[in-house]
Amino acid sequence: MSLVTYTVRDHVAEIVLDNAPVNALTVPMVDALIRALDRAAADDSARAVIVASAAPKRFCAGLDIAALQGASADTVHTLLDKLYVQLSEAQYRLGKPSIAAVSGAARGGGMTLAISCDLIVAAEDASFGYPEIDVGMLPAIHFTHLPRIVGRHVAFDLLFTGRSFTASEAHALHLVNRVVPADMVLEEARSLAASLAAKSASAMRIGRAAFHRAVDSDYRRGVSYAVDTFCRVAATDDAREGISAFVEKRSANWG
Repeated sequence: MSLVTYTVRDHVAEIVLDNAPVNALTVPMVDALIRALDRAAADDSARAVIVASAAPKRFCAGLDIAALQGASADTVHTLLDKLYVQLSEAQYRLGKPSIAAVSGAARGGGMTLAISCDLIVAAEDASFGYPEIDVGMLPAIHFTHLPRIVGRHVAFDLLFTGRSFTASEAHALHLVNRVVPADMVLEEARSLAASLAAKSASAMRIGRAAFHRAVDSDYRRGVSYAVDTFCRVAATDDAREGISAFVEKRSANWG
């Protein structure tokens, strides 16, 4: 079964997450997404890229928490290196604008997938959140860029309460570009992609690279530190208890 599908229509590559039921992120899942982005980078017929979901009411639920239960430190590090470092590099070398079409819930690592794109189109009923703190872990990669987007105090609220928030709040915070009715998300993303695909491919490639160098330097420098931070926290007793509690559907008993 394909975890990610790749098609091109009207010069737009559509990369669709298809890991039912919630697009939980595993090493094979992230590998498939990176391969699809690399394919789009090399595909001269594609001049813009959309990342969307085949799962109803879910964009991406984030890391597969059940798979992390009892996972070795090396396994956790490998997954985080792929999600934080390799995904960032795949987007950086894409050479074409990318758009996340978010329907339903985007949580944790799903936020990482969405934010890694250049633009985000969200459904009115989409919801967002960084719930890692609720299982004794941290969304460390978002420490780098989120305060610059929404401000220090709002970022702390989102990252350390773990609360979910609506598409309208995400738009007000400048985390998403456009909010549309749920049945219009892919259509709006395609319209936006078409307008970008109509631009000069060379100007887009050179300009996008310059833009990323100008605005993403702190993010790129912070990636490896974020991996180390997540892995240190994941090795704690509280993280192990949080993961077990999540899998067993009970309240965590923090030490």
